Amino acid sequence: MMDKRVPDVPAALADVQDGAMVLIGGFGESGSPIELIHGLIDQGARGLTVVSNNTGNGEVGLAALIKAGRVAKMVCSYPRSSNSKVFPELYRKGEIELELVPQGTLAERIRAGGAGVPAFYTPTGAGTVLAEGKETRDFDGRTYVMERAIRADFALVRAELGDRFGNLTFNKAGRNFGPVMCMAAKTAIAQVRRFVPAGEIDPEHVVTPGIFVGRVVEVPEPAQESALIEQGVSYP
Repeated sequence: MMDKRVPDVPAALADVQDGAMVLIGGFGESGSPIELIHGLIDQGARGLTVVSNNTGNGEVGLAALIKAGRVAKMVCSYPRSSNSKVFPELYRKGEIELELVPQGTLAERIRAGGAGVPAFYTPTGAGTVLAEGKETRDFDGRTYVMERAIRADFALVRAELGDRFGNLTFNKAGRNFGPVMCMAAKTAIAQVRRFVPAGEIDPEHVVTPGIFVGRVVEVPEPAQESALIEQGVSYP
């Protein structure tokens, strides 16, 4: 029988290669797969292109991955916040590349990648520097910008429950980008707070079906939560 559970974080991340494109879930730190991110630091992959809503908070999670020099390029909608120190400093030094994408466009680019749609048109960004070098077309008297879908090598997401088939449920707002990122990656890796027996998750309550998930690792008490809490960062 199919079993997508892996014994630990290192096993889940063992084949992430240098130069990979990695989708990382989370809105701020809500739903951020902190343990997987720190596992990726330990794993050692470099030159990564990371797609995420923001660039991390404090010096934990995504911010720690960036600080470790593992990220060559960030694709995100919110590169700076009151708790984001690492990325702005490296960006000003020219040590990391940024592709800025409006938040709704970012979500749709990822969703389109998962749905097999290569590109789409959106009015967001038309007439601004974000549209430079991109194809535009007029529809019904309004200018639209063509945006390419995002497909990635890996997705790292955090879920609440998972079973051996890879079916996932999420904790409220912690869902955010997780479901579409799982669809848009060749290999989606989920850290879950708890494994449950197959069949315990009501099919009507499954948010991300296991067909979109490659590996699931149980992290019942994330060690990095206390570090975030000490920094005043919410980590639901």
